This record gives sequence, structure tokens and C-alpha cells, in this order.
Amino acid sequence: MPAGPRVDVRATGWDDPAAAALREAMEAEMRGRYRDRLAELDRQAADPERRGAVVVEPDEVVYVAVAYAAGEPAGHAALRRTAGRPDGDLELKRMYVASARRGTGVSTALLSAVEDAARSLAAPRIVLQTGDRQPDAVRLYEREGYSRIPIFPPYERLRFSICMEKVL
Repeated sequence: MPAGPRVDVRATGWDDPAAAALREAMEAEMRGRYRDRLAELDRQAADPERRGAVVVEPDEVVYVAVAYAAGEPAGHAALRRTAGRPDGDLELKRMYVASARRGTGVSTALLSAVEDAARSLAAPRIVLQTGDRQPDAVRLYEREGYSRIPIFPPYERLRFSICMEKVL
């Protein structure tokens, strides 16, 4: 991994402008990667039973982190609780690193902060969903101790989902 500037991860709110801008950048990138699947994703967002597969409701979010490198926002991650998630598990959402900062340690710093926050919230594990067109994300999660699990609700209708967990 090439050396980069020191990464500073800060807890913040969902509505923080840097956090919102990073989520917007992620949304634009994912819409490009999954362009041919947008209709399916939009149907999920419109279905109240499946909305959580696409939309993060701010009242479900229990932790938001923004990573800064060289004083600039470089990455984002959040944890949410959702109804039906057993035994206090938390779900990692909107994990994103700006393309110019990938490979510089931002993602591992964010994951470390998220895992520390989950432990402080007494979560037994973190679960996540990513997609089949994000092999770098899958490699990162596997390298950091996450393992694949069956697709869990509300993602079961998103056939391209890859779900993972890390027991804390």
C-alpha cells in the first residue's frame, strides 16, 4: 500500500456536509457501475418492504464517520440498526473512499473506527451488503476479517448482492 497522508477519522452526524458530499459521490459512482440495474434498484426503493435495500433512513443510523486525509474529506462509513436485525447486530452502510484516496489506508482506518464504535454500542457483529461489481470492496472486507454469509433481508431480491459479517 503506498504511503499517504495521515488519516484522521471523526465521528459526525448524518447531515454533516462532508458526509453528505461523500455519500453523493458514492451514489454517482454506484449508479455508473450498476447502470443496467437501476430500474431494479428504483423498484426496491419504492417498495416499503424493500426500501432498506437502497435507502438509509437517518433515524436508523447510530454512527457516522468521515475520514480526512491532508485535511480533506476522503471517506465515509455509517452503522445502522434496523428492525428485524437479530441480537443487536449493526449494518455497515455507505462505506466509501474517494477515488483519489484509495490505496492510502483510508478504508482500513474507517473500518477500524466503525468496528470500535460497534463494540462501544455492544454489537455482537457487523453485517454488510455489497455488490458483485465491487471486487475491491470484497477483497478489503475479506482482508479485514469479514466472511461471506447468505444474502439477508432486505437484499434477497438484489440477486447481485454479496453479504458479509464480522463477529466482534
